[in-house]
Formats: sequence, structure tokens, C-alpha cells
Amino acid sequence: MNPNFLTIWFLICLSLQCVTTLASDPDPVQDYCIPNPKFGSIKTISHLLTLPCKNSSEATTDDFIFSGMKLIGNFSDTGLALIPVNPTVFPGLNTLGMSFVRADLKVGGINPPHFHPRATEIAYVVQGSVYSGFVDSTNRVFARIIEQGEAMVYPRGLVHFQMNVGKKPATIFGSFNSQSPGLQKIPSAVFGSGIKEELLEKAFGLSPKQIGKMRRRFDPERSN
Repeated sequence: MNPNFLTIWFLICLSLQCVTTLASDPDPVQDYCIPNPKFGSIKTISHLLTLPCKNSSEATTDDFIFSGMKLIGNFSDTGLALIPVNPTVFPGLNTLGMSFVRADLKVGGINPPHFHPRATEIAYVVQGSVYSGFVDSTNRVFARIIEQGEAMVYPRGLVHFQMNVGKKPATIFGSFNSQSPGLQKIPSAVFGSGIKEELLEKAFGLSPKQIGKMRRRFDPERSN
């Protein structure tokens, strides 16, 4: 972990305070809302869903502290490891209109094109060199290599991406102005969602064999 981790985390928290002033989630009506375990855990978070709060007198300091981002998560075949942080694992975030993610990229690893339908994201490079960018609604690309200590913003709903172009692993901390930003990966949405093959063949100029190969790659049920 970077030796300046605490300083970096403090800077991220400051940036989050700026983001949440324009939060896309409903404004909280109390100081905080720690979910009451009597009503079950948060299995699925919607931008409109909050669980009943437990009595504020039962809240503890531990409810507002999360230590699960100290270590790297599990890597995917694209060289990406993600640790998403929302009220599911961090109860103190509930109703506050924010969430986080730690992303680690192996050398050459990528975070494939994706978007968040309910949140703007700020990505802060803790270490490494990352080719980072997004595409606007006119298909204009805004991208460049960002280094340790730099940040980039991805407007809500726009496709964005990242790739480690350095010679060492890269670590990024992302913050969202929603406790449920949503995530839609473009390859999985297109080839792993069950869209009619004939349409995909016409849209991308691919043969049925090629479509089948892409579906096996991005649809977990077909790969088994």
C-alpha cells in the first residue's frame, strides 16, 4: 500500500464531500441511518431503497468505519480486481448518497468500457500510470494517461474505461455520488444479455460463429 495512504484517503473524502452536494440520491432526513438488522441485510440496493433505521442510540463507531479496502481483491481475466463499497458492506453509508470502489490493475490490465446509470464517478490514481477516459453522447473521446496523484471525472451515464499502461501495478480509488451507482459493462450487456442473434449479426457485421464465440465469452451460463 502506498505510504501516503492516509493522506490520499483524506483527499478522496474531501472530494466526496464536494460530489455529494449534488448527490443524485434523495437527501437524508436525519444525521444517519444504520440499517436495522431485525429487518434483514441489504441484499439488493436500489437508489430508492433504504432499510428501516435502528435506534440512533444503538449506533456505534464501528458502523462508520470500513477496513475492507486495505488489501487487493480477486483479479479477473482482464487483470482487474474490484472492491466495491456500498451500504451492503458499510452500513454507515446508508442514505448518505455515496459509495466507493477500490480498483487494482495488473500491468496491461483493463477496466473494460462500462457506465454507471445513476452516478458520476471521480477516479483518483493512488499509484501507477493509467490510460483513462470517457466517450460523450457525440462519440467524442476524452482520454489521456493520468499518473499518481491525478484524478478524472466520468459524467453520469457515459461510457468510460481504464488501462494500466505503466510497468508496475496500478491502484485507483473511485467515488460515486450515489449509494447505488449501478454498473453496466458494454460487452456483457450486448453479448451476455440474450439479445436476438440476428440483430447482433446485422448490427456488428459478425457471423453466427463469431456471435456464438462472443456469447460464450460474456454469458456465464453459456460458458459452462
